Amino acid sequence: MAKIKHNNFIDTVDEVLSGAKKEGVLHLYAEDKVLTGRTIQIKGKEMFHFGTTGYLGLEQDNRLKEAAIQAIRNYGTQFPLSKSYISHPLYYELESKIEQMYGIPPIITKNSTLGHLAIIPTLIRDEDAVIMDHQVHWSVQNACQLLKLRGIPVEMIRHSNLDMLEDKIKQLTTKCNKIWYMADGVYSMFGDYAPIPELLALTQKYTQLNLYFDDVHGMSWKGKNGTGFIFDAIKELPENCIVVSTLSKTFGASGATVFCKNQKLRDKIKNFGGPLTFSAQLEPASVAAAIASADIHLTPEITVKQKDLEAKIAYFNQLLSQGNLPIISKNDSPVFFLGMAKPITAYNFLQRIFKEGFFLNLGIYPAVPIKNTGIRITLSSHNQMQDIKALAEAIEYHFPKALEETNNSETKIRQAFGIETKKVENITESKNQELFLEEKNTIRDIQKSEWNSYMGKQNIFDWEGLIYLEQTFSNHPDQTNQCDFYYYTIKDSKGEVILMTFFTYGLWKDDMLATESVSLQLEEVRKTNPLYLTSKVLGMGCLFTEGSHYFINEMHASAEKALKLLLEKIEEKYNALNADMLVLRDFEEKNIWNKTIQDQGYFKINMPESCVIQNQNWNTNEEFANGLTPRSRKHFNKEILPYENSYDVVIKERLNKSEIARAYQLYNNVKDNNYAINTFRYKQNVFENMNESPNWEFILVALKTDTKNPFTGVMFCYKNDKNTYVPELIGMDYQWAKEYHLYRQLLFQTIKRANTLQISNIDFGVSASFEKRKLGAKVIPKVAYIQTRDNFSMELMGTLQNEEKARSGNQN
Repeated sequence: MAKIKHNNFIDTVDEVLSGAKKEGVLHLYAEDKVLTGRTIQIKGKEMFHFGTTGYLGLEQDNRLKEAAIQAIRNYGTQFPLSKSYISHPLYYELESKIEQMYGIPPIITKNSTLGHLAIIPTLIRDEDAVIMDHQVHWSVQNACQLLKLRGIPVEMIRHSNLDMLEDKIKQLTTKCNKIWYMADGVYSMFGDYAPIPELLALTQKYTQLNLYFDDVHGMSWKGKNGTGFIFDAIKELPENCIVVSTLSKTFGASGATVFCKNQKLRDKIKNFGGPLTFSAQLEPASVAAAIASADIHLTPEITVKQKDLEAKIAYFNQLLSQGNLPIISKNDSPVFFLGMAKPITAYNFLQRIFKEGFFLNLGIYPAVPIKNTGIRITLSSHNQMQDIKALAEAIEYHFPKALEETNNSETKIRQAFGIETKKVENITESKNQELFLEEKNTIRDIQKSEWNSYMGKQNIFDWEGLIYLEQTFSNHPDQTNQCDFYYYTIKDSKGEVILMTFFTYGLWKDDMLATESVSLQLEEVRKTNPLYLTSKVLGMGCLFTEGSHYFINEMHASAEKALKLLLEKIEEKYNALNADMLVLRDFEEKNIWNKTIQDQGYFKINMPESCVIQNQNWNTNEEFANGLTPRSRKHFNKEILPYENSYDVVIKERLNKSEIARAYQLYNNVKDNNYAINTFRYKQNVFENMNESPNWEFILVALKTDTKNPFTGVMFCYKNDKNTYVPELIGMDYQWAKEYHLYRQLLFQTIKRANTLQISNIDFGVSASFEKRKLGAKVIPKVAYIQTRDNFSMELMGTLQNEEKARSGNQN
């Protein structure tokens, strides 16, 4: 398989969060000498605190503080021994109090993350299966990775998509014993709820279905005795349900709790649940604070606190509704999410709000899709009604100003989040009177000379090349080979071209740039479900092409405005098409537009490196070899040149019917052996159309010892006038590939042919950069910028990749 450079998820996350940090809205430090809960000091400024997850403010309750202080005096700062041996003196009292609250004995864990690591591998049997909501907390997803090492199916569904959940249940019913669905009770970003009645109905319909909830954000502010959102919704815990809650956050102390009805299962988890056995137990101070909090939960005082917070939530909801702001999930939870869509709008808004004296949280990738960037606002008992009113007024004032300053709109935000919107404004010309954007749907509507002067000197981007692409892929009967074309030109008031590019809209495999191991897993599924994990994508350029898919006059005074205008226009198109993904491709790794593009709501990923040969001019093989590095020259003289005489090389402008069939067979051989870049298989007419285009030719290499076949390898090449030679696709007979170095020979014959044609530049594609570098190719790091409707596919790719790494490590 061809080796390529794959994107590293951590690099993408680091890029996004580092940008937010530079804007001064992330990785901040509190500077208070004393915390009250109502305010917090950051960079010398006191702000009203609307970012806590301690919704009832119990962390500042003097009863909890005094209990913790006394516990330290009595028992020390810690009790350094596993609970499997002995629990410190306060544990039994805490367990008794929690049991009074819930009517069920709890399991106490150090925190919810360690709780999931203790429970999930013990709970899930080898004959079971797991389905995760893709927004379930990271700690749940991380614990489920351990299951994959045991061969347990772990599936993922889009957020709260009950149809998808039911489909997964049906698929697993005959293969598994129990099926566990894992979700949050209250989701931490948008503050939305798990659909409990519908999930309980599914457990009645499918008796194998069991439910596992992380309810740490639903704790204390909801339910009898503050037992949380899930217990309030289900009333009584059924046998087929497990709930993980918390003693931190709203409970005001530290630790987590686990509840299950089955005594035998509870004992099994407690007896040997990883971190329960081998991790330190909760400190005496934490347990004492939790006991004091439990005492409050067991009195009517908790109801008073709940009603106080409920009134503040209702008041804030009322204030926000007056301005018709894009609050993403409107309910009675203390978590509010104000949509911003673009990161730059969120940064601008937060900086404004910070100056006004309010601290709010940024919600950004990977916690939410990059185009779902927004502001998370949380209410607590510490917030006073006048603080809430002042915050609402500040939001009402600064929200439209942040939109205006960042060229955003409420309509765009609502479109990004898929919520009800008014008619889209036509912003293309009204805001950019000095710029004029033209959109065409065919290259035939663009003047040939103009297009070629800006876009036509590389790859298959010249006017004739796009005629071929349109004839081949427009209106193709197979949707996997079909795409629509959109051409964009932006000119100034004098008619000078500032920017030119083209986009296509078609079907992509979500794993196109995933590792080979992930693609191989997915291709097994696609044998029965061909369109599994595929997306409709509006992408710069065409999947058939690579290289710089845009021209922009960087020296023009309005270059950045032109780029922003293009981004606006293609986002309108993206929404009109209801595409799943929007992709800007093939930018050089270090380009001047990086911040501009990311600020508009894109995240950056590394693409496979691009390989090019530039300015070649040589007369003999020896002269070519002398132009290589000493190491590459040794490789050429040993592994390429000695085998050249083993082949007959023929250049053809047209192939006959049998030759087309053979060439297509060889292409399929390569396709079946290379998942480094996983695209849909091209149909035979793609190659037949090459025969009808004067700019295509075919390099055929026939192994002299192979008398059964007319040729052993083929390179499908496009001639871009005297500018660029493009070896677009390759076909090989793998029977001879290793012994006679067939791939390397095809690469060299391509270089040789371009040199004969006096075409000095070769676009060598994006795979096997190591091999191409040894033949003198320059390797250029490339990046892409992406928007998606949600993170589901990327997160699923990540889990599959982690599974493969874990499996490989386990085998080693």
